[in-house]
Amino acid sequence: MKPRSRFESLAMSKWYDKYLSIYGTPFKDVPEQIRSTIKRNIQDKHSSSPVVSLVVIAYNEECRLASCLWSLSDMVSAYPIEIIGVNNNSKDATEDVFKSLDVEYYNETRQSPGYARQCGMDHAHGKYHFFIDADTMYPSCYVDQMMKKLIKDDVSCVGTLWSFYPDKQHSQAELFFFEFVRDTFLWIQHFKRPELCVRGMTMAFNMDYAKHLSVRTDIRRGEDGSLALELKSYGKIDFLYCRKARPITGYGTLGNRSMFDIFVERVRIQSKRLLGIFHKQDHYEDTDSNLIK
Repeated sequence: MKPRSRFESLAMSKWYDKYLSIYGTPFKDVPEQIRSTIKRNIQDKHSSSPVVSLVVIAYNEECRLASCLWSLSDMVSAYPIEIIGVNNNSKDATEDVFKSLDVEYYNETRQSPGYARQCGMDHAHGKYHFFIDADTMYPSCYVDQMMKKLIKDDVSCVGTLWSFYPDKQHSQAELFFFEFVRDTFLWIQHFKRPELCVRGMTMAFNMDYAKHLSVRTDIRRGEDGSLALELKSYGKIDFLYCRKARPITGYGTLGNRSMFDIFVERVRIQSKRLLGIFHKQDHYEDTDSNLIK
């Protein structure tokens, strides 16, 4: 087989390739040179008077957290930034990753994304708060692209789209088709029900409004959309449609299934509430299965 030329290799490379090189790797096996780079970059990025807070929540993410932090450490922004972490009662070496990379972090022993996100909000200092998930990697332009929307006076919250990285089980073509259909649905849905389009890993908001609110801790999932719904009373939920600013994440929410099976399941679920997306709604009933009792 003829090897690719240097030009072809560069053309095919992705911004997240280097972060993927350690994604899923136990932290003890991450090369020391990479650890030192992440640590140095995070120290250089940290501002004592941040405008933007990047708050990473992590539960048992020892093998993915370093990739996330590496991507955040490469962030290029016109705004002063702080990067802080929340270890949500992890049973693995997640806390050691935060500690080894000199990331300011807090331990939240109450288990749930709601508690973890609230802990982050209680300790962050920036006017603009970015929810960050530890299994997700972010492009260097992410903050500034999101801020173009978020600094507008009539905006309280901003969300954006995300992609999955291709692997042996999920090809680039399958992912493109799945994401195209999903993104089209979310685009239609956001006109009347933008709160349903927000995902915690790609959500940012103005703390001048959020400081009057709290993250729900009584539900298993949906704490992000619930907060977005409350923020809607202070300003609109805007969306960033910019492919170069898309975060890349793993398959934690999808499971180890084929894209076809995932697509069929999503169509089945969304078809049941298809007509509802054309009507505004200011209140949602919780299902018993989603309540923490």
